[in-house]
Amino acid sequence: MPDVMSSNRLVGVGVGPGDPELVTVKGVNALRAADVVVVPVMDTGERGRAEATVLHYVGREKVVRVVFALNERSDRGRREAAWDAAGAKVAELLRAHGSVAFATIGDPNVYSTFTYLAQTIAELVPDVVVETVPGITAMQDLAARSGAVLTEGTEPLTLVPVTAGAAVLKDALSGPGTVVAYKFGRQAGAVVEALRETGRIEEAVWGSALGLDEESIRPAGELDGSPLPYLSTLIAPPRRDGGRGGKL
Repeated sequence: MPDVMSSNRLVGVGVGPGDPELVTVKGVNALRAADVVVVPVMDTGERGRAEATVLHYVGREKVVRVVFALNERSDRGRREAAWDAAGAKVAELLRAHGSVAFATIGDPNVYSTFTYLAQTIAELVPDVVVETVPGITAMQDLAARSGAVLTEGTEPLTLVPVTAGAAVLKDALSGPGTVVAYKFGRQAGAVVEALRETGRIEEAVWGSALGLDEESIRPAGELDGSPLPYLSTLIAPPRRDGGRGGKL
């Protein structure tokens, strides 16, 4: 068992979907305790949600921006080269400082860049201790802001990244329970079509930029198929006809 006190420590901190008030107390403490806080930025350089959220709790001098090709979804080679370069940069920071926090929107164990970073760092810094601090997810925030109920009784909950294809979403919508879809802005038309074909559109709700000035939350039935922001979230509950406790 490694000596935790002498080991380098990499902590993935979930900072929620965008609203700074949704960072947990444990998450804020982890950000402040780290020697350095890494925030992922796209190669275009603009400030992302994770960075904007972190700056509510730690000073700019403690934040290090590391480029990930987060907007690269077609060129696998370029994407992996960016991950390798980012991993090398974080490994360098770990050797110099010992304690590094990596801020990620949502939760570090749910479709997060942190997963790939941690795998890379484990190879570059063999004695590293990797930890995660959970964060509130976009589906939880959208449910709270829209009044949608994610699950009742024995209902299952299915989370689908539409980057896997609209057919995967349609299969999920044809099954039981609530379906949540992430990352479907560019396939908004196919998502609306799948909702209509499976009879799910009446209860479904869509949201983006949750907790931010540009927040938008709408019934899915109002969507016309036009492209939406990449980080869009959809909640499609099942039809619930059993009254209170009907799914118990």
